[in-house]
Amino acid sequence: MSQLVSETFEDLAPADIVSRILDGSNGVPCITCSFQAEDMIVVDLVRKQVPDIAVIFLETGYHFRETYAYRDRMAQLWKLNLINASSKQTVADQESQFGILNQTDPTRCCQLRKVEPLFEALQGYDLWFTGLRREQSPTRRNLQILEQHRLPTGKTLEKVSPLAHWTWEQVWQYTLENKIEYLPLYDLGYRSIGCQPCTAIPADGADPRSGRWGGVKLECGIHTSSDRVE
Repeated sequence: MSQLVSETFEDLAPADIVSRILDGSNGVPCITCSFQAEDMIVVDLVRKQVPDIAVIFLETGYHFRETYAYRDRMAQLWKLNLINASSKQTVADQESQFGILNQTDPTRCCQLRKVEPLFEALQGYDLWFTGLRREQSPTRRNLQILEQHRLPTGKTLEKVSPLAHWTWEQVWQYTLENKIEYLPLYDLGYRSIGCQPCTAIPADGADPRSGRWGGVKLECGIHTSSDRVE
């Protein structure tokens, strides 16, 4: 994969990025998917070349019912190899032990229900496709299309964000042109959709992720807790 790390992908369309990276790697690929619009585009692009690619969904136990219904519907429609990665504790057990962490300590809640399950799920893969975009948040401004990341266990894998250079308008253009059914919460005004207790509709003109965690933070940790290898 070293030849890929040094290659420039900025001028390529996402489909070409996906093709070139898959063609240049013998590694096992996966996609993390929250079933938001960006993730569904990446799933659509990658599954055309790897139909049985693992699609990892972080099953926190706190998602909107609309998200669960949409996940199940699209998994069946697209015949996805869906993997629901969940915490070792149930929601009830966690709340019994720690209280309502999403209210008192959302960072710890994300660590237990998102970060740790994801890093465990990623151990079996070498290519990690995401729907991240630079425009989504100031914390993603320096996102590269292809990055090497080291997990806490020491495992290193290639993290691929084919839509890094895309705008929100391009996301919806692709979604509508390709007739991809989308999560109905967007029609209500949501722009960044995660767990229900920690997701609100952002104010007009505000950062799309400003509706997450009551504005206390912008990231859950799954994209900031691994070490980027320069």
